[in-house]
Amino acid sequence: MATVLIIDDDETLCYSLSRVVTAKGHQAVTAQTLADGLFKAGQAAFDAVFLDVRLPDGNGLEALSELDRLPSSPEVIIITGLGDPDGAELAMINGAWDYIEKTASTKEIALTLARALQYREEKKSAVEASPVVSLVRDGIIGSSSGIKGCLDLVARSAVSDANILITGETGTGKELFARAVHENSPRKNGPFVIVDCASIPETLVESLLFGHKKGAFTGADRERTGLIVDAHNGTLFLDEVGELPMSLQKAFLRVLQERTVRPVGGRQEVESHFRMVAATNRNLEAMVEEGTFRKDLLYRIQAFTMELPALRDRTSDIKEIAAYHIHRFCERYGMDHKGVSADFYETLESHAWPGNVRELVNILDQALISARNEATLYPKHLPPRLRAQVARAKLGSAVVEEGDTPNGYQLDNMPTLQDYRDTVCRDAEKRYLDDLMRVTAGNVKKACDLAGLSQSRLYALLKQHGLK
Repeated sequence: MATVLIIDDDETLCYSLSRVVTAKGHQAVTAQTLADGLFKAGQAAFDAVFLDVRLPDGNGLEALSELDRLPSSPEVIIITGLGDPDGAELAMINGAWDYIEKTASTKEIALTLARALQYREEKKSAVEASPVVSLVRDGIIGSSSGIKGCLDLVARSAVSDANILITGETGTGKELFARAVHENSPRKNGPFVIVDCASIPETLVESLLFGHKKGAFTGADRERTGLIVDAHNGTLFLDEVGELPMSLQKAFLRVLQERTVRPVGGRQEVESHFRMVAATNRNLEAMVEEGTFRKDLLYRIQAFTMELPALRDRTSDIKEIAAYHIHRFCERYGMDHKGVSADFYETLESHAWPGNVRELVNILDQALISARNEATLYPKHLPPRLRAQVARAKLGSAVVEEGDTPNGYQLDNMPTLQDYRDTVCRDAEKRYLDDLMRVTAGNVKKACDLAGLSQSRLYALLKQHGLK
């Protein structure tokens, strides 16, 4: 017998869903507000949840991550009368089992529940049958639902040889996750070869990737093995794959298909059985539309797609990340381990982190150097530009008083020009997205066409700025 939670403000619908659940021999529990539903979900283990989208005290879609973090991690079925296909896509992206309308037949609802419970049982059986293996995750810190989801994908993809595309903003840790895939795979004893497509001159890319024979071109005074062959029996990590020149994309597609490569100036094909992981911070789907990235290559490299969350979307991890790197830097510099004040962490959690984890690590390094022999880290040890930006964000729309600038700045919180520009750009982006959804009347497809964005990227931006 399964236990099912029903969260909906419609009393009649709660009763009807309860009848469907109990008729199948399961137990039903109801809640008519989001707060009450989340409270009940935290007090007992549930196998499935029927969750309304529009509730008196919140949006059901925003509770998906909280339900996923519960020890029981129930399967969530979004149920609404809105008939919103874009909302359905957002529900799927955020991990819902299914999305059905309130007008669905009793038979359809019962079938959806039965399939969700069957999937849950099979998943539990698979976990029990599999040996418990500790996931190697060197340098990947955090336990937020976003990071847990990415680590789950690492575990599932590592056992195969399927190509992986890792996406995410600059500084989110794409190379760390690529290494984690390699270290948890059967190829872990083989080489992990990094190709930074953005830093290799276009004239040298072909030679560095494919290798060359002696005398193949001016300056080729000796034979050289290419990076693709170097990755034989290991992992080839193509960082910033969006920068791969169009002239080479077709040739690289053939390499992926055949797992052979012909060195520049050579006649014989050389085998290289590598596993490929690619990463980018660019929108490859938009590049395909622009004609700057091959569609067939995109399909080939994204057998698995892993989208890393921005740090601002997982602020619950900031304290853990900071503590890890503070300890690491103290060890590196031979310092005594330092205490950390609560307001130091609060300041870090209040920053937007446009540079993500990489920016946070650099800031912590600066803070340790600033503190030197002092026993405790305080906000004062953080760079003035960061504290100024946090102070500005807290001021918000403060009333202008004597001595203030129109934006509420004072001598001790005036940001640098670059920080001001970053803030203005974020504000302008939010206003643009707000206007975009207004002029398209919430039509996501039309909004994507106008803005030149993929649907997943648009949803991510809307979530980032708190827009519906």
